[in-house]
Parts: sequence; structure tokens; C-alpha cells
Amino acid sequence: MFNFSAIGLLDLLARRLTLAFSTIPDFTDWLVAAMLVLAYTAIALPVGFWSGFLKIDVQTSWPTITGVLIGCLLTPGLSEEVFFRLLILPHPRENVPGLMLWFWGWASLVLFVVYHPLNALTFYPIGRSTFMNPVFLLLAAILGVACSIAYLQSGSIWPAVAVHWLAVTAWLLLLGGYRRLYG
Repeated sequence: MFNFSAIGLLDLLARRLTLAFSTIPDFTDWLVAAMLVLAYTAIALPVGFWSGFLKIDVQTSWPTITGVLIGCLLTPGLSEEVFFRLLILPHPRENVPGLMLWFWGWASLVLFVVYHPLNALTFYPIGRSTFMNPVFLLLAAILGVACSIAYLQSGSIWPAVAVHWLAVTAWLLLLGGYRRLYG
């Protein structure tokens, strides 16, 4: 039974953090993550190119490439996965009932999608036109599903971070995201 006090909540979140960061993904976990990346790619590329949201635009500046590779690992990769997956979704070891898992899965996904336009309206106005674009929001939702599956399947934060990081860095460095955000 969950303790609905602030101490109980902090204890639950501390356990989730500890479990998610200390669980080492095995071969199957990485295989599932790779399959999720392939599935996401198979959806995102046709939708993105058909809509004009994605364009081949390869970044060649080494400072830009290095900055994106490192920066995207921390945010959005690690920071968003900790918040939207690890802190919201029950860890697999919690053995929550399926209906409760679906509830938290939907809550996490809705918050993840809504976060992007809210972020553009508040802290990241340069991303306003991108983060409010319906195609971006659709692709973000699909990415959120893939990251949730990676986390829930493995019990580790690392496959979800890898999926998120790979999708965002590919978009920024290869598919027009950098120019879309920074001109």
C-alpha cells in the first residue's frame, strides 16, 4: 500500500531513481531499444518528409556536432527521461496492476507532449514555432511511447535515454532540426 504522505512520496521517488539508474540493461533490453528506434524511424521519416517537417540538412561544424552530441545526452535525453518516465511511471519491480500502469503511461505521455509547447511559451521561446507544430507533437508522442516501452521493459533509465538521445541528435544534426531551432 502506498503511503500518501510527502515522506512516502519522496521515498517512492528515491527508490525509483535508485532502481532505474542502478539496473544494468542486458542484451535483450538493448535489442528492444534498437527495435524501438527502427520502428520510430519507420514512422517518423515518412511522416516528417511527407509533411515537410523533416529535410536533409547535415550539420558539418565540429563544435556544433560535439555540442549537440553532449548537450542532448543531458537534455533532453537524461533530464526528460528522468522526469517523464522514471518519476511518473511505476518501476517494473513495483508490480502495479495493468490498469494503473496504463493510467500512469497515458499521464506521462500527455505531460510529455504538453510540456513542449509550454516550454516554448515560457523558457524556450526560440522553439515556439517548432514545439507547437502538430507534426513535431505527433513525433514527440510516438517518441514518448517508444521511450516508455524501453523503460518499462528494462527497468533501467539507460535504454530510454539512448532512444531519446538518438532521435533528437539525428533530427538536429541530419534532418533539419538544428536550422529549424537556431536558424
